[in-house]
Amino acid sequence: MSDRKSLEATKFEVAVGTRILSELGLASGLRASLGHTSMRVPGDPGKFYVKGRGYRVDVLERMRPEDMVLCDLDGNWLDGPPNSLQCSEVKIHSCILRARPEVVSVTHVHPDYAVLLSTMGVPIKPMAQEGAGLVIDPLPVLNQTKIITSDDEGEAVVETLGGGTAMLLLGHGAVTVSTQSVEGSVMAMAHIEHQARLTYLAMSVSGPEHKSIPRELAAAVRQARPADEPHIKARLANIEGGRSGEGIWGFYREVVSSTM
Repeated sequence: MSDRKSLEATKFEVAVGTRILSELGLASGLRASLGHTSMRVPGDPGKFYVKGRGYRVDVLERMRPEDMVLCDLDGNWLDGPPNSLQCSEVKIHSCILRARPEVVSVTHVHPDYAVLLSTMGVPIKPMAQEGAGLVIDPLPVLNQTKIITSDDEGEAVVETLGGGTAMLLLGHGAVTVSTQSVEGSVMAMAHIEHQARLTYLAMSVSGPEHKSIPRELAAAVRQARPADEPHIKARLANIEGGRSGEGIWGFYREVVSSTM
């Protein structure tokens, strides 16, 4: 069982990830209330926190830690604000977390270019270094556009995702997972949308046979380990506590946390 401090820290991380989805433009405008990220409770793997429904102002950029909803792996509401509900697609989270115990966080949003390409039947290709490894192979697509509400539909998401990191719902959105953190699943989503946008632009310029990063070069991006290089390793050995800072995630974390 988790103590109160651990629960509060988990709620905070989920709220940060939820707001960053909005900050990155993955859940904004007409989609300002559409999407959610979750995190399994440390020490209590049968439970997770996620954005719910039923708030007075129900948009991702306004979510606070106390707005997060606690659910079990069957998608049942366990705790949260008065009169709150689970998110409508809680089965995306509960079914994945139940089927894959190594997964810590699940994210689902409706990014414009990923949605567009899924509807057109166009695979997202590696077009830039950032996130190239996520789309070396075409992402699997579940042929369903309506929201995921039942156990059977959640299991279909699990089957489509398999052991991978990401999948698409036709004309609906994308799902990403991380075995490490909320940051992992949210940034995977951001990188997939980045690659989808560049794929669309390339297709607009050169047609469906446009060039993309060769498979071996995209795979090399995923395998890069700068910290293993002798000159970097030597410097890290002289930095107390190792490398610090969170890069872009740290910046957005600071931005969205300032109003919590």
